[in-house]
Amino acid sequence: MQNSNEIKTPAFIADCHLGKLAKYLRLIGLDTLYFPQIDDDVLIDLANAEKRVILTRDKALYERKKADCFYLESMQTEEQLREIITTFKLKDSNSSFSRCIVCNEPLSPVDKDVIAHRIPPKVLKYFSHFEICKKCDRIYWHGDHYKRMKIFLEGVFKSV
Repeated sequence: MQNSNEIKTPAFIADCHLGKLAKYLRLIGLDTLYFPQIDDDVLIDLANAEKRVILTRDKALYERKKADCFYLESMQTEEQLREIITTFKLKDSNSSFSRCIVCNEPLSPVDKDVIAHRIPPKVLKYFSHFEICKKCDRIYWHGDHYKRMKIFLEGVFKSV
């Protein structure tokens, strides 16, 4: 049960022009839906049904006021992240690398032996911690890409 003093982290739905932003929001652990193509009315209905905030750069969609909607001023992904973190007061709610960047599902730890047949030998040799998305079956580990993304996200959070 949620304490009445706690602020609930919002769930988002990014409009079809914000795919890269959706990926980065998932990287910082935020529940973010994204569809490469979706009709505005369907987007609005889904946002209302699931109590999600629509993220958009589409003024016409924003001005319809038929759902909770946030208009992003910037066209740059890094700046959009800062806008969202600042506006929704998310600086202290960072749970990075806890969601699948492809399908938004929470990640689960998985034993190395269970997935060894799917991992490159060099990765098996140097890494022991793995996570898996139970929905799309994608496997994650803390390799070079993870390190680059971590540095990027640390920079974003330090600048807000």
